[in-house]
Amino acid sequence: MYADTQNDITRQVVRVAQLLLAYGAESDLVEEISQRLGRALGLASVELSISSNSLVLTSLVHGRCITTTRRIREHGINMRIVCELQRICLLAEKGLYGPNEVRKRVARITPKSYPAALVIPMIGLSCASFCHLFGGDWMSSIITFIAAAIGMSVRLSLARRHFNPLVIFSLTAFVTTAVAQLSYECPLTKTSELAMAASVLMLVPGFPMINAISDMVKGHMNVGISRWGHATLLTVASVIGITIAMQLGGKFL
Repeated sequence: MYADTQNDITRQVVRVAQLLLAYGAESDLVEEISQRLGRALGLASVELSISSNSLVLTSLVHGRCITTTRRIREHGINMRIVCELQRICLLAEKGLYGPNEVRKRVARITPKSYPAALVIPMIGLSCASFCHLFGGDWMSSIITFIAAAIGMSVRLSLARRHFNPLVIFSLTAFVTTAVAQLSYECPLTKTSELAMAASVLMLVPGFPMINAISDMVKGHMNVGISRWGHATLLTVASVIGITIAMQLGGKFL
């Protein structure tokens, strides 16, 4: 294998690893896919070092090493992209894709999201369902639906304007809790506290916490602690927004 070919393959592999990390894949999966893809494209071995915001990849062919470093910038969780990159790896292992095909396929990958007109009511419905499961009455569930839907619209609006995630979570929690407190003024419900509790469940950073625990259990302590810290900060930001709204409204769970 020529040096130029090794360089090209190394770039393709590190790009795949970079995308996997940026869109929420756990570290063990990133290592596995990178090594499998590298071997499928002709590399003898691939070694990967992952930190909280960067990765270092070294490829080896006939005793010649190439090392490259990439910075990781999070783009939010998107399992569609993670699955697409895994599919590319499988096709390369079957011999259907070479370096050129991998490069073209990866270049065509673009994140797709559901329209806000669909996301907002579905988030409202999911939070209202939790309220009902917790024992809330129908009016309380309706108020939860309205509060969660308004909160989600605020969250998406702030995200489009590229606000800091901590600010987004805090403001979303504040608005959602403030709207949910209106249930105390409604004489048709006796479970107002459930509406306040259920409406902010959309802000629970469950996926980052699961990834953090998975990374730490599998030996990727640095990345796991970093992800755990980020998820904790998001939780604290949400709590701050909820607390301010409750203080201003004079309501306490």
